Amino acid sequence: MHEDKFHDECAVVGVYGHPEAAKLAYLGLYALQHRGQESTGIVASKGQYVHAEVGMGRVNDFFTEERLARLPGHLAIGHNRYSTTGSSILRNAQPLLVDYARGSLAIAHNGNLVNAQRLRAELEAHGAIFRSTTDTEVILHLVAQSRADDVLDGLVEALQQVQGAYSLVIMNHTEIIAARDPCGFRPLCLGQLGDGYVIASETCALDLVEATYLRDVAPGELIRISAAGLQSYFPFPLAPSSQCIFELIYFARPDSNIFGHNVHLIRKAFGRQLAREAPVEADVVIPVPDSGIPAALGYAEEADIPFDTGLIRNHYVGRTFIEPQQAIRHFGVKIKLNAIRGLLEGKRVVVVDDSIVRGTTSQKLLLYGPIPCPGTLAGQSAPVISLRQATPLRQKTGTWPTPPQAPLPVPLGAISAQGYRNAVCHHQRRVRSDRHNQSAPTYPCGIPPWPVASHRSG
Repeated sequence: MHEDKFHDECAVVGVYGHPEAAKLAYLGLYALQHRGQESTGIVASKGQYVHAEVGMGRVNDFFTEERLARLPGHLAIGHNRYSTTGSSILRNAQPLLVDYARGSLAIAHNGNLVNAQRLRAELEAHGAIFRSTTDTEVILHLVAQSRADDVLDGLVEALQQVQGAYSLVIMNHTEIIAARDPCGFRPLCLGQLGDGYVIASETCALDLVEATYLRDVAPGELIRISAAGLQSYFPFPLAPSSQCIFELIYFARPDSNIFGHNVHLIRKAFGRQLAREAPVEADVVIPVPDSGIPAALGYAEEADIPFDTGLIRNHYVGRTFIEPQQAIRHFGVKIKLNAIRGLLEGKRVVVVDDSIVRGTTSQKLLLYGPIPCPGTLAGQSAPVISLRQATPLRQKTGTWPTPPQAPLPVPLGAISAQGYRNAVCHHQRRVRSDRHNQSAPTYPCGIPPWPVASHRSG
């Protein structure tokens, strides 16, 4: 069953200065599996040669002890992919590894480059040969075409030509460079493990490998990690902050900290704001699991309505199903979710979801799926359902809000765009107040929180 959600995220990991860098990268990718399940890969080096293991499927299915044993070294980068550009095929799996005039170079990228097609056409017109259909490979070609002797200089030249979102790690046989676009659209964080460092899309990856969170990679920052230590560069002009709200709403794991927010707590804040803006008299609040749980908790707390688990999710659903010959209507949604009917029957129920993109899944859930709405449950015991979403409704015609594409059989309420901003700002003020009252620094680190260093011109 295809979820009615945006899928625009990947995971990147980088490890430097650990004798089992590939195994730590593997664990980091395992923690970030929610960001991509189509393909996975790790590239590692022990200072001379670069080795790669890249394949289709999930981290724990693809990587074996034998594969990890073929990735020796103290530095490694890794990637989990959910295709944003390019097909879901092996040659699009990352990290991408190439050999060029200055040696081997590998890249793992999370984001979308909006001018990738134009740059690709220009490169192909000058003889470049692409082996994938991803926008990530454009960056590799631009680095390879640079006349700079240093890979960092070549990367800066390449990134000055691209437009769009990127949080990436790139490595050769001796060093790792992490980079984040000037707008900071996608997250990227830096951690320390002993004398080494870990780069990851989310802090939950640092937690698993017991690395200490130092700070986020700043928008527009490049961090070089090598035998000389950690060096920070800001080669690009300042740009307005433009962070993806869906990282906070849906993409990131609840136990991660993204853009300075704990994801679980900010989602609860969205739910509280939703209850203030779209109240309804009800007997129980239930979430659409799993991503709707924090918002439903916040809604229930603010509205002083009991929270309960009204929908049970089957966590073992694969991509394909063997259906009986006599077709079951909307089989996909039914096999994934089932309602606790004894809890819901005869009650006024608020169903809280984190987001509704097209409305198709919500429509099936309420009309034909597990929630027994009026018209789908015999007799007078059908619950009275109200649907709430903890994000602003989609901006379709330039005005807020507009309804989902699919008509919904129950009343729909949503947080407003201004309410969303208010929830974020209120949460920021409360976090800053909590930190101000602490006697010790919240994020101890061995390097200044925002080091300033100018990039040399080459």
